[in-house]
Amino acid sequence: MGLNLEQIPRVQKITKEEFLRQYVALQKPVVIEHLIEGWPAYQKWDLGYINKLAGDKIVPIYDDRPITSEHKFNEPHDRMKMSEYIDLLDEKPTNYRIFLYNLLKEVPELQKDFTYPDIGLTFMKKMPFLFFGGTGSKVFMHYDIDFGNILHFHFHGEKQCILFPPSETKYLYKVPHALISHQEIDFTNPDFKKWPALKNAKGYIANLKHGETLYMPEGYWHQMTYLTPGFSMSIRSVPRNISNFAKATYNVFFMRYFDNFMRKIRGQKWIEYKNTEAIRRTNMMNRF
Repeated sequence: MGLNLEQIPRVQKITKEEFLRQYVALQKPVVIEHLIEGWPAYQKWDLGYINKLAGDKIVPIYDDRPITSEHKFNEPHDRMKMSEYIDLLDEKPTNYRIFLYNLLKEVPELQKDFTYPDIGLTFMKKMPFLFFGGTGSKVFMHYDIDFGNILHFHFHGEKQCILFPPSETKYLYKVPHALISHQEIDFTNPDFKKWPALKNAKGYIANLKHGETLYMPEGYWHQMTYLTPGFSMSIRSVPRNISNFAKATYNVFFMRYFDNFMRKIRGQKWIEYKNTEAIRRTNMMNRF
C-alpha cells in the first residue's frame, strides 16, 4: 500500500485564459508537455551543454543528511567544480544535488536560451533557479518560503514529483517553525505503522521528462526524486491569495530569523524538540 496519489493532469499546450481559469484560479497542478518547445533551451540544454558553458564554476553541493543545528535545509555540505559534479552524475548514482543555484547569473549566456512564458502570471525576473540531481537523489518534502506560484521546467532525463496541497498539511508531520515534514519519512515508500496520518493524505504525482513543465500552486508541498541524472529550472510569481501573501511575509521576515535564533541558543536540542513536536502535533490532530 502506497500513498493516496492521483496523476497530475497533463495537457500538450494551453492558452493563458485556460491556464488561469482551470489551474491558477482553482489552485490545481498541471503538467504542460509542450510549453517551451520554442525555447533554444529545449534543444540545447543537457548536462553536456552545461558542462561546456559552466564546467569551471564552483558550485554548492547538497546531500540527504538530516538537518541539524549545524546544517540548515538550504546550507551546502560541500563545493566542487561543475565539471567534476557532472562527471560524478555520469559515473554512478549519487545523492549529491545542486539546490537553488542561480547559474543564470553566473553564466549570462544561458539567459539567451529561454523567455518568460506569457501565461498570465507576472514572474520575478531575477529569481530563475536551477536544481541538479543524480540518479536516486531526493529532495525533502517541503513547501516554499514565499508561497509562490511556480513553473518548474525539467531537462535531461526524468524525475518524479510528489505534491500535496496545503489542505493536507495536517497529515504530513510538518516540523514547527520550518517548511519541511519530518525528515525520516520516505515518501517514496512510507511506513504507515510509524507515520499513520499519511494514510489520510491525498496528493498528486507525475514523472517529468525533458522539456516538460510542472505548475505548482501556492504553498504546495513537493518532494522530488531524480530517476536519472538531470536538472530543472524554476521561475516564480508572488502569491495572488492575500492569506498566502501574509504567510509568506511572516515566513520571510519572522519565522526563519526566530528559527535561526533558537538554533543558536538551544542547538541540537531545538532540532530534536521540533521533530518530536511534528509527531506529537500530527498524531494529536488525527487522534492517533
